[in-house]
Amino acid sequence: MTGNAVSAKTWSETGNAPAGLQRIVPTARRRRLALPRPIRKLAGLVLLITLWIVATSRGWIAFQLLPAPWDIWHAFTELLMKGELAQALLLSLRRVAIGFVIGFSAGLLLAIPAGLLRIGEDLIDAPVQMVRTMPWAGLVPLLLIWFGIDEEPKIALVALAVVFPIYFNLFAGIRNVDQGLVEAAQTLGFSRRELIMHVVLPGALPTALVGLRYALGSAWLALVFAEQVNSQGGLGYLVTFAREIYRTDIIVVCLVIYALLGLAADFSVRLLEKGLLSWRPAFQAR
Repeated sequence: MTGNAVSAKTWSETGNAPAGLQRIVPTARRRRLALPRPIRKLAGLVLLITLWIVATSRGWIAFQLLPAPWDIWHAFTELLMKGELAQALLLSLRRVAIGFVIGFSAGLLLAIPAGLLRIGEDLIDAPVQMVRTMPWAGLVPLLLIWFGIDEEPKIALVALAVVFPIYFNLFAGIRNVDQGLVEAAQTLGFSRRELIMHVVLPGALPTALVGLRYALGSAWLALVFAEQVNSQGGLGYLVTFAREIYRTDIIVVCLVIYALLGLAADFSVRLLEKGLLSWRPAFQAR
């Protein structure tokens, strides 16, 4: 024991490894270009807009196919000054908000009993799987017959688009909770309610938040489709109207607004993830 200690001390002081051993030297990290991350994130968008400007200014792309950025800006200011854009945007946001709340609530009410109880899975999972495979276009005539041509079928379509990502991701999150954590909680004497509230649901939260991101994106996709069917207002109505009068600039304005709204929704969920999942260490990309 003393000889080994002396050898280790001599090695650490002299820096010479004993025979048969080799010192492990960490590889130096490669230096990267020290650009701020916001600039790196904007680089791809700036490049795309630059290519767009060059292609339209040189006539490589016809106006009927894709207007130039300044034409898009002109159409945006035109709609804004007339008040049409604000009115359509508020109506679309109202439809998405109501449909999302209904779909989110339904997804929770379906996923929790199906994930926690075998009888819940037997009664709920098969019907949900069947409804999920139905195409949206096939449901529209039925929704129009049930709810008429007012706001209800549009909200119902958004709710249907939201409920399935919430249900499947929360169901999968509950079923994939670490069994070791469950057994440890049972060993500590947790009741059934304490086990669900303090182990199962927090363990399912990461997967559930992934479903929330998908649900928000699906809500906007469903709204685009819903507002082009017997609609008298909203961003989708502006797209349909612009298509009839061949105003591709208005169509692009509405599509850009849809994209920005979807990006804002995704960003809000990312902030929510940072707050709710601060307890969980995760891989950090470099």
